[in-house]
Formats: sequence, structure tokens, C-alpha cells
Amino acid sequence: MAGIRLPPEDSDIPQARAPTNADLVSDDDRSVAADSWSIKSDYGSTLDDDQRHADASDALASGNFRAASDYSSDKDELDSEVVTSMLGLQSYWDAAYADELTNFREHGHTGEVWFGVEVMEIVVSWTKSLCIEISQGHMPNHLDDAKSEPVEQGEKYLSSWSVLDIGTGNGLLLQELAKQGFSDLTGTDYSEGAIDLARSLADRDGFTNINFLVDDVLESKLERQFQLVMDKGTLDAIGLHPDGPIKRIMYWDSMSRLVTPGGIFVVTSCNNTKDELIREVDAYNQRVLGASQEPDTPKDQDISRDSPPFRYINHVRSYPTFMFGGSVGSRVATVAFLRS
Repeated sequence: MAGIRLPPEDSDIPQARAPTNADLVSDDDRSVAADSWSIKSDYGSTLDDDQRHADASDALASGNFRAASDYSSDKDELDSEVVTSMLGLQSYWDAAYADELTNFREHGHTGEVWFGVEVMEIVVSWTKSLCIEISQGHMPNHLDDAKSEPVEQGEKYLSSWSVLDIGTGNGLLLQELAKQGFSDLTGTDYSEGAIDLARSLADRDGFTNINFLVDDVLESKLERQFQLVMDKGTLDAIGLHPDGPIKRIMYWDSMSRLVTPGGIFVVTSCNNTKDELIREVDAYNQRVLGASQEPDTPKDQDISRDSPPFRYINHVRSYPTFMFGGSVGSRVATVAFLRS
């Protein structure tokens, strides 16, 4: 949840806890975990790459980077429980997508639309407008949430954009982007079941041009960069892993490699506010710039010594807001960053 964190509506639902092996195969426990935290995400990571894990640990210990929870004064009561949620574990998502794949094959069900259809449509329409503005030579800092151009007018710009959706889940976000005129589309997820489901849905719905691959964003094997990288819930799930703070650093390292210079990264979160995401990126930028000044930095390392890797350019302003405890907040935040 972004902005204001509300307790679960059902007070009888138990709090999420560190899972056991028995938990991870229980449909009831998976349902409780999802309902308790209201996290609708597509991706988590259990990467155990020793060197990158050690590098991220060193960076976290050095004080140059703080976990997103350190920035939020309204998270103190939840931090100790949230970071060990089952939704941060690959085993949870493998089981969840195995169920959804079975439901699709037996009943034709599409499965869960994480964050809901309305949010997905807002993200797609807003991102389309942003890409068209950039294609026309404009770099908006305050793009209005106006209706985008008709698809037939935008296609001349959008067909040239290479798009990657990390933690793609069932791939429906990419289908919506294809409807708007994007054509170079790739979706990745480290859950093989998710990719099987995404491919099946794309074939059924006539989107055979979308490329789906099994790939872990924290140790991506992709050999290309993309002008537009999308994340709808992936960072949320990574942050819920027991090693969430370390893995978030590894996440931003991966984003800096996947987004081509001059491209944009659009992240949608229900567990971070817009300001939290911006501060997390600023902290990452500072760490990278500090590392680039060290004399033993490899010359071939992709680090700019003069500019930060990412720069905030805009965020969605059209999500419904609500008042709680005297504060105004939104349940979802979508923020765009420019790759330097």
C-alpha cells in the first residue's frame, strides 16, 4: 500500500510470519498472506549469487544506502513483520502460478490482475503519453494526466520503443501495452509457471509477438537493454524477502544495466510512496557516484563519474486518494525515472 498503510480489514486474519515448508504448499496460508498485506505483486527473488550479495551487504553496511522502510515514519509498526512475508519468496509464487495455470487450463480463467484492472489501465495510458512526449523531443517534469493520443496517432512513435516488463506474471500488462501500439515487447519472470501462463494467455488472445522468458531480474541473463522497463509489484515483493534491504540494492544495480541510457524506468508500487521511491533512488545514485570516485573502480564498469544513474521525471497523479488519520494518501504509486 502506498502513502497510508491501513491494517487488514478482517481483524481475525493472522499476521504474516516466517514460513515453514508446510506453509509454502498450503492454499489457505497463501490466501491469508495475500489478504493480510494487500500486496498484489508479480515477483520476488531468492537469488544466492555470493559475490553480488556480498557487494550489496557491504554497501548497506557502509551507510551509503538505506532500505526504503528507513525513510517512512509510518512503517515502524509493520517493518519487523513485513520483511519476512511469504510474498517475498519464490516458492510462494511458484505455487501461486501453478494454481493459476491449472485454473486457466481447466476453466479458461485469466488469473489475478495485480493492483486491479483500473490501475493497470492508468499505468498503460500514462506510460503511453510519457513515451509519446519523449519521442516528440519533450522531457516532461510535470506531465499532466490527460488522455493520451489515439492509438493510430501514437503508433508511429511507440512501435520503435523496446519494452521489458520485469516480474510479468500473467503478462496482461504487456497485452495492454500492445493494444496501445507498442510492438517490441518482452516479459520476464523467475517463476516458470508464470511464464507458461503468460504465453498461454498471449496465444489465446492473439498477442503472439510478445516474447516471454524465464529470467531472474536480480541476476538477469538478458543480453540487451530496453528503452522502457516496467515494474508493477516486483520491487514490493523483493522488499518482503528476509534479505529485502540487500536485494533492493541488487535490484537497482540490475535496473541500471537493463534500462538503456536515455530510456525510462516506470515502477508501480503498493508498498512504497512516491517520495520513498525517489529517496531510495537518490540513495542509490549517491552510492554509485561514490563508488565511481574510488581509484580501483574498473574502467569498463558502466558508471558515469559525472551524473547519477537515474533521475526522477514524473509520477501518476490520477490515482484515487483517501483521508485517514488527518493525512491524504493513495494506495498505489507509479513513478518514472530517466536513465542517464
